[in-house]
Amino acid sequence: MDFRHQIASAGALSGVAADALVVVIHGDSLDASLDPAVASHVKDAVSLGDFQFKAGKTVYVQKPIGLKAQRLVVAAAGGPTVKAFKSAVASGLALVKGLGVKHVAVVNGSGDVTEQHAEAVALAAADAAYLYRDTKPSAQPAPALAKLTLLCGKVEAKDIQRGLVRGAAIAEGVTFAKVLANLPGNRCTPTYLGEQAKQLGKEHGLKVEVLDKKQIEKLGMGSFLAVAQGSAQPPRFIVARYDGAAKTQAPIVLVGKGITFDTGGISIKPSAEMDEMKYDMGGAASVLGTLRAIAELKPKLNLVVLVPTCENMPSSTAVKPGDVVTSLSGQTIEILNTDAEGRLILCDALTYAERFNPACVVDVATLTGACVIALGNHNSGLFSPDDALAEQLLKASKSAIDPLWRLPLDEEYDEALKSNFADMANVGSRAGGAITAAKFLQRYTGKYRWAHVDIAGTAWKSGAAKGATGRPVGLLTHFVLSQAA
Repeated sequence: MDFRHQIASAGALSGVAADALVVVIHGDSLDASLDPAVASHVKDAVSLGDFQFKAGKTVYVQKPIGLKAQRLVVAAAGGPTVKAFKSAVASGLALVKGLGVKHVAVVNGSGDVTEQHAEAVALAAADAAYLYRDTKPSAQPAPALAKLTLLCGKVEAKDIQRGLVRGAAIAEGVTFAKVLANLPGNRCTPTYLGEQAKQLGKEHGLKVEVLDKKQIEKLGMGSFLAVAQGSAQPPRFIVARYDGAAKTQAPIVLVGKGITFDTGGISIKPSAEMDEMKYDMGGAASVLGTLRAIAELKPKLNLVVLVPTCENMPSSTAVKPGDVVTSLSGQTIEILNTDAEGRLILCDALTYAERFNPACVVDVATLTGACVIALGNHNSGLFSPDDALAEQLLKASKSAIDPLWRLPLDEEYDEALKSNFADMANVGSRAGGAITAAKFLQRYTGKYRWAHVDIAGTAWKSGAAKGATGRPVGLLTHFVLSQAA
């Protein structure tokens, strides 16, 4: 999609030529500076009861009198925040999706436009334009939204363009993550994920290595291999690098959980909604999407992305409850529940990360149902013993409008992982399950700064809107960029 800015004030919208003009209004009344032609249509809609100055409310006018634009969409944002603006733009774009709209112009009709507004518009537009068709040929593509213009004042133009560029890159990463996660498990296998990583490297000049089962065995990743052993699909370990700074500069390392389908193994899950376990590689999809965004933006930093990927299946060769395995770190693990498999593949990847002498490591995983119970589907869970690193991630989440909430890592929670037969168990009791999972991972991160992000409640949506969200590509991209600054 072509993202551009155009210098035009909210008071000069009559001459804006576009297939659709989306006007965002804040507060509970019209701004006096709003173009009289637009204001007239809004007043008419209010008088007819078709529009209210409440967040989420919209009105659509076809061939509006007094405007060059073929369609007028007015969307109420409620509050003045960038988050409210983004939601209003999304609501407005939803009204014209599927119509013959190729060029949309957006204006903040009740305030200034900033770099953050520009990024938000790009992301909202990309989300509106996304349509899953990979395994659904009956889904006829709507006329493609090819161009989006954000109207702004002269003084804002340079910042606006910078925000649009960043938003477009993040949108590409989000879409890439969505495409991977939405594919069914019989298409998006560990082998396929590795192939996509290689293709990404080829397109963007990245160093990408995909290790096969023999290479993983040679490394000694016994915990990772234990999860993979029940499946006919061979595991893969993806190592991808973006080198944008001197070799002497310590890289940021992102680790993504890549369970391409999770049955729970011998500790099998209930059948209801098990189809959604194709999304258990949401962490992998998000770190690869972030890599794509960073490759587009080309900041001066080094980034390493690690993805352990396999299936978790029940079979005669599957790992059993009570089995003891040896991780890459040399620590042994008693597997009490085979459905707590994400931590078993992540722990070996976290140990592998040591060889890069990283500036910091952030792992991302659809790790626990307990995190969904704790935080629902709005905030991802954040865990870190490093206050400064946690604060940087929280700040990035606010900038990206990709919310995080920090949970505790008190040492008392570690008691739940004691085992009579190994250095640790892979699960504790149900209470505090998201925390004990993070405590398990923490045992493998003593040699660097580390944070864990649990996206089990935010990586996808269920119900009628079922599908991947692409989160937390925005958060991770903002965080990585902040490290360059």
